[in-house]
Amino acid sequence: MSAPVLHVRGQVLVGPDEVADELWVVGGRVTFTRPTTPGTEVQTIEGYALPGLVDAHCHIGLGPLGEVSRDETEQQALADRDRGTLLVRDAGQPGDTRWIDDREDLPKIIRAGRHIARSRRYIRNYAHEVEEDELVKHVRLEAHVGDGWVKLVGDWIDRDVGDLAPSWSRQAVADAIAAAHEEGVRVTAHCFGEESLRDLAAAGIDCIEHATGLQEDSIDTFAAQGIAIVPTLVNIATFPALAEPAKAKFPDYHRHMLDLHERRFATVAAAHEAGVAIYVGTDAGGSLPHGLVAQEMAELVKAGMSRAEVLSAATWGAREWLGRPGIVEGADADLVVFGHDPRADIGVVADPSGVILRGRVVA
Repeated sequence: MSAPVLHVRGQVLVGPDEVADELWVVGGRVTFTRPTTPGTEVQTIEGYALPGLVDAHCHIGLGPLGEVSRDETEQQALADRDRGTLLVRDAGQPGDTRWIDDREDLPKIIRAGRHIARSRRYIRNYAHEVEEDELVKHVRLEAHVGDGWVKLVGDWIDRDVGDLAPSWSRQAVADAIAAAHEEGVRVTAHCFGEESLRDLAAAGIDCIEHATGLQEDSIDTFAAQGIAIVPTLVNIATFPALAEPAKAKFPDYHRHMLDLHERRFATVAAAHEAGVAIYVGTDAGGSLPHGLVAQEMAELVKAGMSRAEVLSAATWGAREWLGRPGIVEGADADLVVFGHDPRADIGVVADPSGVILRGRVVA
C-alpha cells in the first residue's frame, strides 16, 4: 500500500542552523516541492519536526538472560519507535533481528553483531566468550554479521583482582582493531574503568560505550584522535545497585563503581569541554526498558551540554556520524513531531505528538 501524501508545517528543524516552514512527504520520501497532482489527498501535520531520534546504544532483542522471543523483540522496537526513536545502533546482542528490516513499521537498525568478551568476563549468554588467540578470528567473523560495527567488551570485573580490569592485553586489542579496520568496519567497546580506555585508544578504536573511567590524559587522547563516546547515563545511574551485591566479597570493585557513578556528570562535562564527540544512547535491553532516549537527553543536559548540542547528538549529528540521512530531499521520511519547541525545553522530547516512519504516521 502506498504511503499517503503528508504536509508537515510549522518549524521543520532541518539542521542545527537550518529551519524550514514546511515539507511534503510523497511516496514515503521527503520533498520540499509542493506536489502538483490534481485531486491528491493531503494530510497536514503541524508542529516542530525533527529527524527521527537516534539511540546509539540500544539492544533490541536482548533481555536479562540473553536473546528474547520475536514477540518481545517486537514490543521493544515498538516502545522505542513510539517515543520517536527511528534509528538504533544495536550495540551487540546474540540474536538475529534481520527480520525487523522487512517491517516498515519498526525502527531501522545498525548492528554491531554479537559482543566479543573474554571467557567468564561478561554477562552470561550475551557474548562470544573467547581467549586472546581467538579474538582476531571472531572480530573478522562479526565484521560480516553487523552493519559496519564490531563490539568488544573492554573491561569487566576480574575476580582474581577484585576490581575492574582490562579484558585484553594492549597487543591483543591492537591486533583486533587493525583486523576490523581491514574488514572495513568500525569498532566500539564496553568500558567502565580507566586502564582499558588507554589501551583501546592506543589501538585506534573508534568509539567507547559508557566511558566512565575517562580522566584528563585519556580525555585529551580521545579528543585528539576523534574517538567518540556514548555515555549511557541512564545506565550509569544504576551502578550503586549493580555493585551492591559485590560489596562484601569485592570491596575494591564496589568502591570503584560508586566513585565512577559519583563523578559521572563531571566526566561527561570534561569530555565535552575538551571536544570529545558525544552521542545519545540508553543501553536499553538487558536490564533497562526501552523508550528512554528523552531521559538520556535530559541527563546529558545535566552534564553540561546545551539543549542544541544534545538535540544534535540525538538527531543531525548522530545521523551524520552513522552515515544515515536526516531531513533531506529524497530521503525516507523518518520524522518526529512535537507540539512545543525542544530547543527551548528538552523535556518536550518525552512527549512526541506525531511519529512518521518511512512516510507513514505510526504513532
